[in-house]
Amino acid sequence: MCVPQRWWMCYRGLCSPALPLLFLIPLSFLSSTPLLVQGAIHIPKEYKVPNMSQPPVLIEMPTSYTAFSQEDFNLPCEATGNPIPTFRWVKDGETFGAELKGSGTLRADEEEPLNSYEGSYRCYASNTLGTAMTQTVKVIVESQPVLLKQQKIYKTAYEGNSMILSCNPPESSTLPHIHWMDKKMVHIKQSDRVMVGLDGKLYFSNLIKSDSRDDYICNAQYAAARTILPETAVNLTVMPSNDVHGKKPHLLHPSGSHTPVLSLKGHSVTLECIPKGLPTPKVEWKKMDGSLHETSGELDNYDRWLHFDSISENDDGEYECKAFNSHGFTTHSFTVTVEAAPYWVKEPQSLLYAPGETVRLDCQAEGIPTPTITWSINGQLITEVDDDPRRSVSGGVLWLKDVEFADTAVYQCEASNKHGSILLNTYLHVVELSPQILSSDGMVYRVIEGGEIKLHCESFGSPRPHVTWEGEDTVPLLSDPRISLLTSGTLELSHVSHDDSGAYTCSIKHTNISITAHLEVFNRTVILTSPQHVRALRGTSALLDCHFYKDPQLFNYPIVWRRDGHKLQESSPDDKYTIFENGTLKVTDVQSSDTAPYSCEVMTDLDHVKASGSITVVAPPDPPKALALSDVDHRSLSLSWIPGHSHNSPIIEFIVEAREEQHTEEGKWRWEEWKRVPGDFNHQQLSLHPYCTYRFRVIAVNEIGRSDPSIPSGYHSTPPAVPDSNPSGVRSDSTDPKTLKITWDEMDRRSHNGKRFQYKVSWREAGSKNAHWNHGYIESPPFLVNNTGTYTPFEIKVQAVNSLGEGPAPDPEIGHSGEDNPQEAPTGVESTVMNRTVRVKWKEAQNVRGLLLGYKIYVRRLGSLGERVRRSLGKLHHKEEKEERLDRGKSKEQAKDSRVVVVHGNRTSEEVTGLKLYSRYELFITAFNSKGEGPHSTPHRFNTSEGVPGPPASLTFDSPSENSLILYWTPPVETNGILLGYMVQYQQEVESRDSLLQMQMISDPSVTHIVLDQLDPNSYYNFKVIARTAAGDGPPITQRGATLFDGVPPSNITIVPSNTSLNLTWAPGERHRNHGFRIRYLRKSAGGRWEESEIVNSTQGFYSLTGLQQGTQYHLMIMHGNYTEWEDVTRTRGPVPSEMPAGFATQGWLIGLISAIVLLVLILLILCLIKRSKGGKYAVKDKEDKEVDSEARPMKDEAFGEYRSLESDGDEKRSDSQPSLCGDSKLGSEDSLAEYGDSVDIQFNEDGSFIGQYSGRGPVPHGNESSGPASPVNAVPPPPVAPSMSSILNRPS
Repeated sequence: MCVPQRWWMCYRGLCSPALPLLFLIPLSFLSSTPLLVQGAIHIPKEYKVPNMSQPPVLIEMPTSYTAFSQEDFNLPCEATGNPIPTFRWVKDGETFGAELKGSGTLRADEEEPLNSYEGSYRCYASNTLGTAMTQTVKVIVESQPVLLKQQKIYKTAYEGNSMILSCNPPESSTLPHIHWMDKKMVHIKQSDRVMVGLDGKLYFSNLIKSDSRDDYICNAQYAAARTILPETAVNLTVMPSNDVHGKKPHLLHPSGSHTPVLSLKGHSVTLECIPKGLPTPKVEWKKMDGSLHETSGELDNYDRWLHFDSISENDDGEYECKAFNSHGFTTHSFTVTVEAAPYWVKEPQSLLYAPGETVRLDCQAEGIPTPTITWSINGQLITEVDDDPRRSVSGGVLWLKDVEFADTAVYQCEASNKHGSILLNTYLHVVELSPQILSSDGMVYRVIEGGEIKLHCESFGSPRPHVTWEGEDTVPLLSDPRISLLTSGTLELSHVSHDDSGAYTCSIKHTNISITAHLEVFNRTVILTSPQHVRALRGTSALLDCHFYKDPQLFNYPIVWRRDGHKLQESSPDDKYTIFENGTLKVTDVQSSDTAPYSCEVMTDLDHVKASGSITVVAPPDPPKALALSDVDHRSLSLSWIPGHSHNSPIIEFIVEAREEQHTEEGKWRWEEWKRVPGDFNHQQLSLHPYCTYRFRVIAVNEIGRSDPSIPSGYHSTPPAVPDSNPSGVRSDSTDPKTLKITWDEMDRRSHNGKRFQYKVSWREAGSKNAHWNHGYIESPPFLVNNTGTYTPFEIKVQAVNSLGEGPAPDPEIGHSGEDNPQEAPTGVESTVMNRTVRVKWKEAQNVRGLLLGYKIYVRRLGSLGERVRRSLGKLHHKEEKEERLDRGKSKEQAKDSRVVVVHGNRTSEEVTGLKLYSRYELFITAFNSKGEGPHSTPHRFNTSEGVPGPPASLTFDSPSENSLILYWTPPVETNGILLGYMVQYQQEVESRDSLLQMQMISDPSVTHIVLDQLDPNSYYNFKVIARTAAGDGPPITQRGATLFDGVPPSNITIVPSNTSLNLTWAPGERHRNHGFRIRYLRKSAGGRWEESEIVNSTQGFYSLTGLQQGTQYHLMIMHGNYTEWEDVTRTRGPVPSEMPAGFATQGWLIGLISAIVLLVLILLILCLIKRSKGGKYAVKDKEDKEVDSEARPMKDEAFGEYRSLESDGDEKRSDSQPSLCGDSKLGSEDSLAEYGDSVDIQFNEDGSFIGQYSGRGPVPHGNESSGPASPVNAVPPPPVAPSMSSILNRPS
């Protein structure tokens, strides 16, 4: 049976020993001991127990006491059990009274005398499962204590003697408590001289006069009898004595020299020594066989008592009290023997057992002397019960093997010795319980991948249930080495993976009882970016990353940051710590105290991860301190200091700064760097100037920056000395002729080395060995010497002098007197021309009268060689030529053709580049020195050679038909020679292969257009035009284009109405020629008639029909021949016109004003009609005719090679085009939008008025001008009015 017992025990190892409500009371005492009994059943609190029987358990038991009246007699006896127990009493070995039900408490019958209740009692509580009994208690019956009549006692004694006042209360089984009081019921004051002994007597160690009184009363208090009895008062008289002298101590109590004391463990014991003597003795205690401090004894009652509140075996031994005063001492010894009544060491537990188990009831007690243990069953001694081979007793152990239901009973264990006995009731209940699964059904277990999980299936029953587990698949679970079944029924899984997710079923074998557990596996939380070891500058912010991944289904994931292991509390965004949603920690305004290791911890409901980093706060070092000066000499000293805190960045160097205060005004004092010292040194030897007063400071430097300067050192002054240096930079700075100006760099006042400092200036003419030195003294430069001649060399030197002497001898320098302008111009000017470069040579200038700094070459372009040819033909004579040159010199263009080339030094040749070809130039040369330029050389002229021309200035085209195209170009801006003609090349674009390049030569340079026929209307062409001179062909101007188709009126028009106008926009055809059309419109109201607009160009893309009535409906139409191309009905904005009120219109002044306005309008209409009748051309046609006329005019001979620019054409157009008088009429502006191109960028105000500007109409650069009005190659179409647009518009539509 041992193996199944152990298995059963392990199976329930973690079960709670608690029972449901019916078993809470009887099993409550079981929880007082944590030991689990082998084989016992511990019913978990989750187990649903039916109404089950239970042996009786005593919950209230009687004790021995003394009864003074019938009300005092009360023996309680209460018990629980199922069925409810019955009670019976046994007195002096015989049954006493009738059987009691419900409650077993025994009370006295008023009709019975009190004496009949004296005796020994025991209570028995019984039900069908057993009998529990109490310990035998004794009831003593006494009458109330009564004080016998006594006479008053008189006591007399002399002062200084001792005295004992006795107290003899009535005897009783309960000892009284003695109180000595006076007649006013006030306690007699006690001290080390006067005190009450354990025996109730009042002891006086020695008497004094104030002890005399007649009301010493002893009061005996009987607590059990609730009675206080006062004795007769004692009259004590203390008589004075003339023979009062000191007395040696003696003990009033106890008597003799030794007292044995027998005590029981746990009881209170008091050892007493009350001495007498004069003066009052003092008492000391000691333990003869040990230390008094190792015992539980405490001194009390003025050290007269040694009290043990709960004496134990450790207090056993020899004790001694010693009473002493100035006249001697006395001692008394006590032998304390501690014995013990029986007490429990091990108590058996009342438990449930399954049939067949082996039960051991262990009952062990101790005492002095050793107690004997007896066993009883249901209140009957085991020796009186029939023998059972399954039952055996060995000392305090009772064994029961193969227990049965009949073994259910209450077993009593009683331990006894001479000091008493103790009894314990223990029941053994053999039960059979149906199996149950205690774990909850449908539990969801969550675990992190790779972790461990336990699926609980706690069961209970008697006999034990057998538990099995099954998964969702048919594979046996226990075949997986990662899965194990614990004895408690729990299924344990280790190294869990996502494949383990699912439902698991736990069932009890041979029953239909089962539960299901669901396992969910989540991804592990991982820190992807751990905190780094960050170095942060003090005062800045530091960021520590803690980027992590957690399973998306885990929603609670607090992030905890710790510094030095202490949790950081997140604050507001403006405060110290901020933790962002991604885990990053921001520490703002870091200081040195923030240097520490930091760790972040991400905690989910299932796991947590942790990573560590650190912040090292670096900052510029603290300033050095404690500057000290030592090893002081005339010109040196040693400076030392103590470095400040480096703030986690080693000090690289120290900067020693000095401030000289003697030679500087106080407001101009400044610190200067003196020395740099390596960071591992803290001292430096410094060299000083004489006659100065210094202060020093030190700055520490690390890789972060500089510290604040240290506190300056004390003042240090050096003695004066002769100058040890002379000024530098000695030179001549002469500006005036015949004057020598000697100057130098002034010496710092700190280098004066003494008082009355000045400079000694010496000079003599250079080149003469016999010349004498001239001297002069001055306090500051410059020093002037007059009448020296122009640019004469001199030897000069400057020496420092003070009151103590002169400085070292200086070395002489060469200087010159003042210069004058060069007197002669360079001669022998020659030139060699190479294309756009000319190389100029000349002879060195003479009589420069100073230091020659170089030459200036003045180059001026006189004009083109062609101009000179025409002038040589007699078209202009010499006077006109001079006037023309003068005018060109004043113009901006001529300023651009002039330049100055500066040649520094003594060189006499230079190349001038960037000249224009086929041009005439003139140059002259001057020499210059520091004083200025000399006279110009004789002008020298040269010509540049002829070159290839530049590209034509513009290239446009027009397409009169679908198969032909006209190219127009303008001559090159730079012809670089005589223009001989043009080469025109064009090539068809073919995707599959290269097409034939076609070429036409034009030998007449005045021809600027060409007609190309037989072109493919379905193809694009690349056109090139190249200008030619005798030097060759120039670069081409290129254009891509195609022929145009016949134009048609627009059919898709958008209308934007305003108050008095309608704005019409449309998209012109990409490859359609311009087509003129009119817009017909009808006012759909009374008196309306069809009207027509002016001719509108189809390439315009926009037209504003003005002069309409507001709030009126109009019918619009565009006709193409007899066919209606487009029509629409729309309405202008604004309110519908209404008639003016009669009263308002009859005002005279208003009628006059309206009449004047009508008359003025009629005059304007007549003028407009007269102008329109002179020729029916619209504005665009007028402009085209003028442009064609301007192109048709032949060139004049004198203008050969000079071409009009597009700008001049534009100016001419603007001068010819005047605003129309009918500009505000319904026909629109005379300046038609057609001249701005076929594509416009249109914007309107809220009222629909036009506010846009025409798109992409800037000046055309030379060589890349756009083509005709509807060229398909342009992203933004060019102006529609080309030079030949009039021929197109004049064709019948």
